Amino acid sequence: MNQDLPYSAAGARSPWLIAIIVSIATFMEVLDSTIANVSLRHIAGSLAATQDESTYILTSYLVSNAIIVPISGWLANVIGRKRFYMICVGIFTISSVLCATASSLGEILLWRVIQGLGGGGLAPVEQSIFADSFPPRQRAQAFALYGLTVVLAPAIGPVLGGWLTDSYSWHWVFLINLPVGCVSLVLTWLFVVDSPLLLANRAAMLKKGLKIDYIGFALVVIGFGTLQVVLDRFEPEGGWGTPFVNLFGSICVAGLVALVIWEWNHPQPVMNIRLLRSPAFAISNVLMFALGFVLLSSTQLLPQLAQTLMGYDAQTSGLTLGLAGIGTILFMPLAGILTGRFVQPRILACMAFAGIGFAMWYATGLDLTMDFWDLSKVRLLQAVWMPFLFIPITSISLVGVPANKSNEASALVNLMRNLGGSFGISYTTTLLAYREQFHHARLAEHFTPYNGYGFGTPLSQAVQSINRQAGMLTYIDLFQVLAIASLVAAPLALFLPRMPKGARAAAH
Repeated sequence: MNQDLPYSAAGARSPWLIAIIVSIATFMEVLDSTIANVSLRHIAGSLAATQDESTYILTSYLVSNAIIVPISGWLANVIGRKRFYMICVGIFTISSVLCATASSLGEILLWRVIQGLGGGGLAPVEQSIFADSFPPRQRAQAFALYGLTVVLAPAIGPVLGGWLTDSYSWHWVFLINLPVGCVSLVLTWLFVVDSPLLLANRAAMLKKGLKIDYIGFALVVIGFGTLQVVLDRFEPEGGWGTPFVNLFGSICVAGLVALVIWEWNHPQPVMNIRLLRSPAFAISNVLMFALGFVLLSSTQLLPQLAQTLMGYDAQTSGLTLGLAGIGTILFMPLAGILTGRFVQPRILACMAFAGIGFAMWYATGLDLTMDFWDLSKVRLLQAVWMPFLFIPITSISLVGVPANKSNEASALVNLMRNLGGSFGISYTTTLLAYREQFHHARLAEHFTPYNGYGFGTPLSQAVQSINRQAGMLTYIDLFQVLAIASLVAAPLALFLPRMPKGARAAAH
């Protein structure tokens, strides 16, 4: 056992080998969170479901995923980190195949729920393994590899999903996980280890008697499950004031408040929120929420704009994110080298949020004469800053967290990123509907034969023009919101702790 890294999952092997191995399944899981989006219309038609019903295919996965992420750290401690990781990979892989064989909407929803339960534990465990297996001088570079999985995968998902659906069938969106999952299981079983100290800590915990936090489990399910339902169904159900949203919103608030109070005082909480007493960890979680909000919102908005206003098919609209993937790959290693050694993580994070804010503000200059490269340029300007944001936050988030709490800390960090994405997508979806109605009404007020629409202009052509203009103005509004959110988050990054010059951000 490495005395300097007592919880390392590498044993006598290179930690880089372990990092690559555990990144395989996590990349697959993060990819799956977006790959099915462009296939919903095809899935709905095949399963005799309406377009509105097909959105539950996404919601069911996100709800179960939101439930398992916050308690994944506790489960890894109880079951054993390697065993828990392999169980998650197995569940995710098997349920993916069953999704592909589903013959009804109810059946695929069941398997998507199980798939979300399996996938939710992968990213937190991977991040914990990275933190425990690399010395401080290499940790930022290691998180650069981890960053590729959570930043690049959502960009590739729509492209790959569109290609598989158009070239073969929607079933391959799920079947592609089978070979990847099998490879991940074999490599994890052969090379990843639980260190003797990790096993000893687990044995000591079980010997003292495991006090299962049943109430905490229930509150996590109620609080985060209903929160995800509210976020996903807020706009389709009509927002606040409707019985459905009011009921689930009330249950959500009551459940989350009770969860915080209960878990803060429980001796063995399933969700260790007491870790938020560390200032670096607390601020990092807020910034990770902001990162998820901006990243996943824009990941959805740009292809959606391309399809609705430019008439692109699923594959071409997904490709508008492709150039950004190249930018992320090129700059991620550089961000790993700079973080801590040459530039303070808090300075990098502040600059990155400001850079992303500029990229989103640049997007407000788009109009209906834009082409494929204009959309790709927006994403590229955003993507080059993502590594300088993700790596510093991830690297510094675990400063001051006890070494034996990395599983639980990683679960909270991933929870905040996921929640940020869920809030961002829900907010922009709702705002998209409301602002489009607003702009449409304002433009229609001035629709007369004397202001640009002559007596000879066909009515259908005029209406189509108004609809497209209202849509474009709405997307500009959304880009402004994301720009402001990024610029507001930038100064908050300066409150992260300073790192000694020449040192890398340490996890413990």
